Amino acid sequence: MLVTMTELLSVAYENKFAVGAFNIGNSEFLRAILETAEEHKSPVILAIHPSELEFLTDNFVAYCREAANKTKVPVVIHLDHGGSSADIIRAIRCGFTSVMIDASKYNFEENVRITREATELAHKAGVSVEAELGNVGQAEGSMEEGADECLYTDPAEAKKFVELTGIDTLAVAIGTAHGIYPKDRKPKLQIDRLKQIQSVVSIPLVLHGGSDNTDEEVAESIQYGISKVNISSEMKRVFFNQLRENLEQSPNGFEPTQLFPSAIDATKQLILKKMQLFGSIGKSDLYK
Repeated sequence: MLVTMTELLSVAYENKFAVGAFNIGNSEFLRAILETAEEHKSPVILAIHPSELEFLTDNFVAYCREAANKTKVPVVIHLDHGGSSADIIRAIRCGFTSVMIDASKYNFEENVRITREATELAHKAGVSVEAELGNVGQAEGSMEEGADECLYTDPAEAKKFVELTGIDTLAVAIGTAHGIYPKDRKPKLQIDRLKQIQSVVSIPLVLHGGSDNTDEEVAESIQYGISKVNISSEMKRVFFNQLRENLEQSPNGFEPTQLFPSAIDATKQLILKKMQLFGSIGKSDLYK
């Protein structure tokens, strides 16, 4: 069941659970995500970054739409970190039901201008819009841009930003980073800052860089407006570590039917763990 992000997250926000946005880099991830979501009756978000879309091509989105429409759970196809109007237009034409315009690297005024233009464009096509204020940090192994250190979202600016742009969801910087954290660096969420943002912003909030944060912190953040949590690096690490192990055990193996199943299963276990943490298991019934 294909829906917009606004439809999906309005229910999550009201009922204090979050929906996982899992980045798709190939059809194996798509299968793992949708099979897990349907088996456990969880709404889900299929996230595709512009660099992933460039690799997968536009035809892959049609494949995602067909697969999503065949499921019995709510599914959003979301453009992750679109950086320009061209990215937004391409996503709309491909059939995404949600887009992110990320102008967070610019100053506040320019971020507002770019975001407002993208929002007006997407809303005319019935597509939901996410934007980012502040700048999520950058760790290892991520294709997404980020600052060397997290530039935290200011609550007062967040209120003004939402009012000026008309966005549907806001990604906040409260202490996460894209990618995998090095062993000597421990993530820490600023829950007090999140509480302040939620007190002045009435739309669902998004946690980027959700890989490697503690379960306790993520669960607590969901109680204060986080309705969407992005997972990419952690899921890909599980898949490819299992695939490497398979290749080491069968160095002459070359059949996808032999190499991929256990990697898909390992990925599904991680996805299920995240859905349980986010509280989305069984919540598809709320959308009937």
